[in-house]
Amino acid sequence: MKATDNLIACDPKIMMGKPVVAGTRIPVELIIDKLGAGESVEQILSEHPRLTRESISAALKFAADALRADVVYPSADKAA
Repeated sequence: MKATDNLIACDPKIMMGKPVVAGTRIPVELIIDKLGAGESVEQILSEHPRLTRESISAALKFAADALRADVVYPSADKAA
């Protein structure tokens, strides 16, 4: 087990079960959205002092693992 394995939690009582950084109500989704919008890790850390570089890395790993799961995502292209 890696040190980052316990940094992401899913609990139906917290944020409707969305994956969050353990011990916070900060969803993985928020971290991914902020990085995708061009915010730097430093900006995210300054806005959310409870986060660490390790928790941001864990969120990215969690998202990558979720996308790697054996799931088919329908295309948003309705022209087909």
